[in-house]
Amino acid sequence: MTVETDWGGAPSVLRMILGKQLEELRTRAGLTYERAGAAIGVSHSTIRRMEAAKVARLRLADVEKLLQTYGVTDQQELDTFLQSVREANKRGWWHTYRDVMPDWFAAYLSLEQAALQIRAYENQFVHGLLQTEDYARALLTAGNPHAPAEATARRVALRMRRQELLTRDGPPRVWVVMDETVLRWPVGGAEVMRAQIDHLIEVNRLPHVTVQIMAFANGPHPAMRAGAFHLFRFRAPELPDIVYLGGLVGAVYLDKGDDVVVYREALDRLAAQAAPARKTEALLGAIRKEL
Repeated sequence: MTVETDWGGAPSVLRMILGKQLEELRTRAGLTYERAGAAIGVSHSTIRRMEAAKVARLRLADVEKLLQTYGVTDQQELDTFLQSVREANKRGWWHTYRDVMPDWFAAYLSLEQAALQIRAYENQFVHGLLQTEDYARALLTAGNPHAPAEATARRVALRMRRQELLTRDGPPRVWVVMDETVLRWPVGGAEVMRAQIDHLIEVNRLPHVTVQIMAFANGPHPAMRAGAFHLFRFRAPELPDIVYLGGLVGAVYLDKGDDVVVYREALDRLAAQAAPARKTEALLGAIRKEL
């Protein structure tokens, strides 16, 4: 699955899992897309879209009939699957921020909230999960200089709400490699940057968070031309690792094995070349003194 920037949908992770399961059941039953579609009165392309999580919601009646067509007869198994469909059709908490959030970013939030592990490379700005409120406000204001103050406030609130996953039960493992450039950009001024560095020092002490700095002294590195990117890993065995590449007007989500391997290996090389995590606090402290 490669989701291009012109695709407006935002599949929940659960809907992606259900799509994979439906695909497996259809394959096991030996049915083509055409035969599966004919069984419930839809086109073969609809079956493809259901399995790829490219439908806005899964219709309970269609899923139930598909399961029966695929040979699922146990009532408890049917009920469990259909309950998962109901959960997948629910809107995420971020839906209330859709007035200030592009549709393509909803897919990112779904992945972020469900991830077991989040790895990222940042070359310009502090990762959204690690930003202070003042830093986020300054950054969002600079990026949207003509936005009404209320819209900016809501975007900041959304970013702060995302960070709640760091302190929830069973938080994801977060591992971020940042260029030293990130800490040299005077976002919001010296006072804001000092507070941001203090926050990075604090959050880096969490057992499930690792921050590494790619210092200027470390020289050229594997991701210099790539720009920022994120890699998500999930608990569900049905889901592959997914890479997120963001842009000004859209995003690309990659999960083809060959593509993901390139980014995973780049992160591994970045982590090996960056200053060791045990030196992060000292590096942050030294930069803070220069501000």
